[in-house]
Amino acid sequence: MNEERITYIETKLAYLEDFLNQLQEVTVEHGKIIDKLVSENKAMSIKIKELSDNQEGEIPNVRPPHY
Repeated sequence: MNEERITYIETKLAYLEDFLNQLQEVTVEHGKIIDKLVSENKAMSIKIKELSDNQEGEIPNVRPPHY
């Protein structure tokens, strides 16, 4: 291999390593966001269940008076 080709390959490798590091940082950040969203989703599901349990039986299934 000539020197120019080795330099080209080393340059490409350096760019790929940098790109891989950037992707890894983004992946870690996305993982944190997903964990937070899952936690919020669980909390909201619990709250909705509590609210629906409290509403049970309060609304009568009766025709309105204008019928």
